[in-house]
Amino acid sequence: MPHPPLYTLVDAAKFILNEIAVHPDFKVLNYHPDLTIRDAQTALSYLKSELESNCRHNNISD
Repeated sequence: MPHPPLYTLVDAAKFILNEIAVHPDFKVLNYHPDLTIRDAQTALSYLKSELESNCRHNNISD
């Protein structure tokens, strides 16, 4: 079974993290881990930037 494009997975993960962050059940948890959802979103943004950079430099497609 072929893997979906990495761009698609990164975008899906960012969407899911955003949905978790705004979910009412998550907000009432009063959850304060060392790494936050925002940290994960930032990591995914960096990953997407790296993918875009590699695509421009190596002409890699999805």
